Amino acid sequence: MSHWLVGHTTLLAEGAVKAVLMYLVALVGLRTVHRRTMSQWTAIDFAAAVAIGAVMGRTAIASGQSFVLGAVALVAFLLAHTVVIFLRFNPVMAKFTDRRVRVLVAHGRPRRRQLLICGITENDFMSQLRESGIGDVRELRYVLYETKGELTLVREDGSAGDPPIVAGGLQDAAGFS
Repeated sequence: MSHWLVGHTTLLAEGAVKAVLMYLVALVGLRTVHRRTMSQWTAIDFAAAVAIGAVMGRTAIASGQSFVLGAVALVAFLLAHTVVIFLRFNPVMAKFTDRRVRVLVAHGRPRRRQLLICGITENDFMSQLRESGIGDVRELRYVLYETKGELTLVREDGSAGDPPIVAGGLQDAAGFS
């Protein structure tokens, strides 16, 4: 077969061995860092995943890339990610790494500017409300767009005040007073 199609067989074997070794390093590293599920991912988690994937792929297929250098880079990304996760407990760092809560509906009225800021079309928003069993936006006191991208629906219940957890979210919400 042509070299351009298959390459050198020694390079193929080297790539396979490095790929398996990088997988094992990633597996051990990911088992030891803070556990988070895909649904809990924030921008920092996504950035770490992309970086880890890039290091793993480059180490496996680049003939000039040593396994040890790739493993060190991978561990460094995992350590940096772990440090950032713990720094998020500091309110100043959390403002840097996490999105703020946004109020998309207030007292039954959609806040179209906030939908625009969040990059949510009105059609997508209404679809999510329908999927949540909402028949009319006026049923809702608030819809909060949470830091991880989920919607929290607070139904209008006729009471004058907001529940404490909701009030806390409203107090920290961007673009809401």
